[in-house]
Amino acid sequence: MTNRLWIYDTTLRDGAQCEGLSLSLEDKLQIARQLDSLGIPFIEGGWPGANPKDVQFFWRLKEQPLTQAEVVAFCSTRRPGRAAANDEMLQAILSAGTRWVTLFGKSWDLHVIEGLKTTLDENLAMIADTIEYLRSQGRRVIYDAEHWFDGYKHNRDYAIQTLRAAAQAGAEWLVLCDTNGGTLPHEISQVVREVSEVLGVDSNSSLQLGIHTHNDSGVAVANALAAVQEGVKMVQGTINGYGERCGNANLCSLIPNFQLKLGYDCIQDEQLIKLTQVSRSVSEIVNLAPDDHAPFVGLSAFAHKGGIHVSAVEKNPLTYEHLEPEKIGNCRRIVISDQAGLSNVLAKAKTFGIELDRQDPACRQILERLKKLESQGYQFEAAEASFELLMREALGNRQPWFTIQGFQVHCDKVGENCAALATVKLSVNGTNILEAAEGNGPVSALDTALRKALVNFYPAIAHFYLTDYKVRILDGGAGTSAKTRVLVEFSNGQDRWTTVGVSGNILDASCQAVVEGLEYGLVLENQEAIALVCRVH
Repeated sequence: MTNRLWIYDTTLRDGAQCEGLSLSLEDKLQIARQLDSLGIPFIEGGWPGANPKDVQFFWRLKEQPLTQAEVVAFCSTRRPGRAAANDEMLQAILSAGTRWVTLFGKSWDLHVIEGLKTTLDENLAMIADTIEYLRSQGRRVIYDAEHWFDGYKHNRDYAIQTLRAAAQAGAEWLVLCDTNGGTLPHEISQVVREVSEVLGVDSNSSLQLGIHTHNDSGVAVANALAAVQEGVKMVQGTINGYGERCGNANLCSLIPNFQLKLGYDCIQDEQLIKLTQVSRSVSEIVNLAPDDHAPFVGLSAFAHKGGIHVSAVEKNPLTYEHLEPEKIGNCRRIVISDQAGLSNVLAKAKTFGIELDRQDPACRQILERLKKLESQGYQFEAAEASFELLMREALGNRQPWFTIQGFQVHCDKVGENCAALATVKLSVNGTNILEAAEGNGPVSALDTALRKALVNFYPAIAHFYLTDYKVRILDGGAGTSAKTRVLVEFSNGQDRWTTVGVSGNILDASCQAVVEGLEYGLVLENQEAIALVCRVH
């Protein structure tokens, strides 16, 4: 099909080179299965032989294959002065048992001479010999032309020779790599056009071009789009744009742009709906916080805060949304803040399953309470669970699960160690409870003491855990007497929710947020609220 694009995911190899990202074998297997369910046709699994983990990865997938994706092994050309058949590195590649192998070679004469310390002719021989050997062993080859655009700019004729060597040796794809990420979209377009003309590549050719872009200039996605509009048929990238330095082209932006805006076939529509979920699942697996402001899949991608915006979106979403968020598995969010009007309150109530009438006095009460609290430093756009509790209180259906009567926290500093002991007094259904617990800090101790006091009454609390804790000083000029805002995020393994507390005492603010976090978790567990339409999990 002329409008078919082949998506090639390199999260497990190139993405894993992202600073702060470390993948276990199980992590890699989980991500591979997520990508397979998304319909990604090519998944680069790593470099077999480079480390034991990658070897085990390919073995495990032999035992339990993916449903539709081609798993691809990655490696370099043979070493200078050695025949490909005698290079141990290539034996490890063959042992991986993949049908496809992605081979990278040098396009830039600078790298050949100064990096490989060999001749330009030997580099051409390395490319051809390696591909011919892999083909003789029944493998299909994708050739990644490393540093292609830099090589083309500095020595056009030699860069073209490297592509010809790969094509003549049997490579089916020639992938042009902007490895340093310094090329701009108009240059990408021009170079891809020239290469297509020189090599005679068109939509009917057996040989096809691909693109691999990095984000060092902030235009990796734009560069990939530009290449495709010049006829490229394979696009390489990573989920969430993970990768070395500034990252790779973000497939979570590229796939919906290609499919929904440019009319290319990448994956099935029912698979596209999984995009947001896969993005967030992968971020959880790699243990990096999701980018809330990421295009398409971010929590804020379809969030509306200004009252005028909310009012317009409620009438027609096209007024402030470039596409329907449901098509990529995201959803519209109405953000509540001191800029909110009645439209925000009414729209937000709908997400909780609550239909309010504009004339209902509770609407004005909620809005006035909201603005009063935000003037004191509370922030509800990032603490939607707290806002739902506020709304329930105004409507008279906030259940009193427990009541805090007081707490004390004591810290001991001995050498390098600082231990904390918290004591809490609370009441549950008329029963007074006194409980104490230790922690590695005052908030940890307080959280543990509250759980110990409540778990016998509400066993579900044992499954709640704190996933994030943020502190913000609201009036820095007051020094250590400044008012503090604390945001606490909880999870029960499926849902995540955030609550807020504000006080001149950081422990009091933390206690407020933790208490509301536990309370909201109980609301979810007891299914007494219609859960938020859009949850991060």
